[in-house]
Amino acid sequence: MSRLRELFGGQEVVLTDGAWGTELQGRGLAMGRPGDPWNLERPADVLAVARAYVGAGSRVILTNTFRANAVALAAIGLEGRVGEINRRGAQISREAAAARPGVRVFGSMGPTGKVLATGEIGPEAVSSAFDEQAKALAAGGVDALLFETFSEIEEARLAVRAARAAGLPIVVSFAFWRGEERDRTMTGASPEDAGAAMAEEGADAVGANCGEGPEAFPGVCRRLKASSGLPVWIKPNAGLPSLREGRAVYAMTPEEFGGHAASIVDAGANFLGGCCGTSPEFIRALAGMLESCASE
Repeated sequence: MSRLRELFGGQEVVLTDGAWGTELQGRGLAMGRPGDPWNLERPADVLAVARAYVGAGSRVILTNTFRANAVALAAIGLEGRVGEINRRGAQISREAAAARPGVRVFGSMGPTGKVLATGEIGPEAVSSAFDEQAKALAAGGVDALLFETFSEIEEARLAVRAARAAGLPIVVSFAFWRGEERDRTMTGASPEDAGAAMAEEGADAVGANCGEGPEAFPGVCRRLKASSGLPVWIKPNAGLPSLREGRAVYAMTPEEFGGHAASIVDAGANFLGGCCGTSPEFIRALAGMLESCASE
């Protein structure tokens, strides 16, 4: 049994959480601003989001630390507070998880926002940033690490290598939305590229999140599964947004979103939740569909 499956007693499909940025924006976070500093500035709001997902049925909740690596935080002058922001983010989610037995906390780690292939950043800076963040999340008590919304294979490789020292299971999730078939990352990587590379690096699971609505994910899921042989993590957006009064608006309803659960599970997903535009209501809808699938 894999390290990840051991966390959930061998359960085949695990319900994760939904969007954090969407929920924080609903509580006043300005669009385009990172929410990570709220772990220190407005911890009650962060805790409320985590508790809402636990209440909706999530077996995995993330930490509010997606942009909390030193490279990304430097853009807002907070690169010196990486440890503090990540440890507090982990502690907040742990507090929420304690309300329901069996809920696990995965440390959210996003990309640096820089491109290795262009020389915009060097491998040493990437590795140092992820090593520091992974260790801080581990110190805060997370159960596993999630690298999410990645695009560049080489950055993901460096992320996995840097995070190994933390000694926790590692999931790496990519955003596929480019190309004629909308099955490539921003840097052109395919599901096969991602799956094979992450298996080679020793990741515990590979996945896809963001980019597209749920109808696009069964095919990507199958390809990740076939190319990696690993458990697959899937978190689609609530469709594609439109911009209204400076805010991203998603038209898909929780019921419509949940209606795609069966096809994604049939494609081999082992972890299923939502990304941009989703909320606790979307997770409740997924929970209902997963229960229906299990009873059939």
